[in-house]
Amino acid sequence: MKLRRIFILFILTSTFACAQDKNPVNQENSYEVIVKDLINPWGFTFLPDGTMLITEKSGELIHYKENKKTKISGVPDIYLRGQGGLLDIVLHPNYKENGWIYFSYASSDDKSSGGNTTIARAKLKDNNLIDLEVLYKAMPDTSKGQHFGSRLVFDENNYLYFTIGDRGNRDENPQDITRDCGKVYRINDDGTIPEDNPFINETNAKTAIYSYGHRNPQGMTLHPDTKKVWTHEHGPKGGDEINIIEGGKNYGWPIISYGVNYSGTKFTEITEKEGMEQPIHYWDPSIAPSGMAFINSDKYGDWKGCLLVGSLKFQYLNLCTLKDNKVIKEERLLNGLGRIRSIKQGPGGYIYVGVENLGIVKLKRK
Repeated sequence: MKLRRIFILFILTSTFACAQDKNPVNQENSYEVIVKDLINPWGFTFLPDGTMLITEKSGELIHYKENKKTKISGVPDIYLRGQGGLLDIVLHPNYKENGWIYFSYASSDDKSSGGNTTIARAKLKDNNLIDLEVLYKAMPDTSKGQHFGSRLVFDENNYLYFTIGDRGNRDENPQDITRDCGKVYRINDDGTIPEDNPFINETNAKTAIYSYGHRNPQGMTLHPDTKKVWTHEHGPKGGDEINIIEGGKNYGWPIISYGVNYSGTKFTEITEKEGMEQPIHYWDPSIAPSGMAFINSDKYGDWKGCLLVGSLKFQYLNLCTLKDNKVIKEERLLNGLGRIRSIKQGPGGYIYVGVENLGIVKLKRK
């Protein structure tokens, strides 16, 4: 009888695992560890000399050069709670001329009331941040530890896009354009609001908002050909999404969703509604996506044009083959290496991946 129970448990466990792990493993890849001994490399970017700036969520900004990690001073006070900390980092497209570095982090006006996502810029001099300017601070602060969003990307017109998750307040924030959180935002590189932002003339609207109805976008990138902004966001239990962002559009959270509550109960009965955008792809079960980049070089053969998405939950790099803006095939790269947090295509066209409790690795194709 005991053996029978063990056998049944084995079958159920195997079935559940197979149901969760749907994407096949691609064996034609390997990696090289470039930066060792990082805990949570939320974001990284390459300076013109090929060195790296790396954010550790705990609050350290690191300059990696010639196999040496140097801690940068002058980082603003970080509100460290749950998913909040020092988050993404990008360079201005004209960095060589102006020296601006942009980063997102959680900050607090009053630590007793919590914190929220903040966007700032600064310059680097002698391993110190100088000329720090806060460009946007989401309000109000909250002590909830989830859904800070945080991803940053510049488009070809030097507009800066950034994401802020719903901060755990799904019933008020995402669908209300007079409130921060649960949004994709667009600002000028100096923090001012573009005159053609979609809600610039709406009464009481947060005019930096570009799109709304988002849960927690932790991936954002610019399509190399169309120059459209692509994001992905965490669903609840099921319903992680990939979206192509259009100004003024409503992406539905939490009115429509392909997910359910973590308990398994439903919070909505519908997956589509007029006036709300459909994702171009969704995952059920969730893979817990973080980091996002297109392969836009010839270093990886016919993978050029594919989209890469990190999986925190299943600990692999998801290779998405696209056709007509649809995901038609998915494969696991770096399978089991660790929780994938960040992805960038670096100098020379190679893909670099930030892996929690490991470091930054360079993706190779066998």
